[in-house]
Amino acid sequence: MKKLDNGDQLPEFTLNIGDSEHIVLPKDIDTDYAIVLFYRGHW
Repeated sequence: MKKLDNGDQLPEFTLNIGDSEHIVLPKDIDTDYAIVLFYRGHW
């Protein structure tokens, strides 16, 4: 996948957010702008 540049749209992808839950970005975001933070947690 190529690097995103300013003005590029986020490609659609799925994130697993729980045991059986997931979110599809950017489709599941109800606003025009959002910040997505990835926190790796405790390893």
